[in-house]
Amino acid sequence: MSEQVNLGPEERRKLLRGSFIFRDVDEGAVDRLAGVAQVRTLERGQHLFSQGDDGNALYAVANGLVRIWIGGAAGKELTLAMMETGDVFGEIALLDGLSRTTSATAAADCALLVLGRAPFLEVLRSDSNLAQHLIELLCERMRNNTDTISDFAFLDLRGRLARKLHELAIAHGEQTKGGILIGLKLSQSELAQMLGVTREAVNKQLHAWADKNVLKLDKGKVVVRDMSSLKRAAEPARE
Repeated sequence: MSEQVNLGPEERRKLLRGSFIFRDVDEGAVDRLAGVAQVRTLERGQHLFSQGDDGNALYAVANGLVRIWIGGAAGKELTLAMMETGDVFGEIALLDGLSRTTSATAAADCALLVLGRAPFLEVLRSDSNLAQHLIELLCERMRNNTDTISDFAFLDLRGRLARKLHELAIAHGEQTKGGILIGLKLSQSELAQMLGVTREAVNKQLHAWADKNVLKLDKGKVVVRDMSSLKRAAEPARE
């Protein structure tokens, strides 16, 4: 990153307190965690960890964007999630002490708060609110994975891309005169990695929708002009 990020004690507490899993945790415990947390910065494209690495830390995104992904044969990659400001990740390997199940790469310049395994587990053992929120977070991860498996089983490329764009428009959309601008800047290669397909296939479908005025491609961003068409395209075909 071009500038050194300085997260003082108060900024660290606010970041942890604002995240879901630490929301109801005892203030003293949050203060202790904020006090021992480290700050790490990444430039876009820089790897944070890889599948198989030791899982000895939990991460909270202070700013930027982190791509969580798995690799397959012939160098193929599948993006499982995009972690944004306030999101916490890395909990699975942190809890069981085994190796990382995914890889993490900065999709934009990032600043991360890094919590070591020992202090986190100490708080976890003593605070039931943290344990409950962590269980809920793990359940959310499982539901998301089930949705991903369902998409691959029952939707073709057109349906999966439509569903992903519809989700991004809801989560990151900004209403403009020309439609809903997806504020998250993702390349066609990054979209393809979310779906486990080639960039060429994504490019072809995007231009097909652009020709039908469903969306507009504008300097690397997507403007959705017809949300209802995307929603219909995201539905499984009926026999």
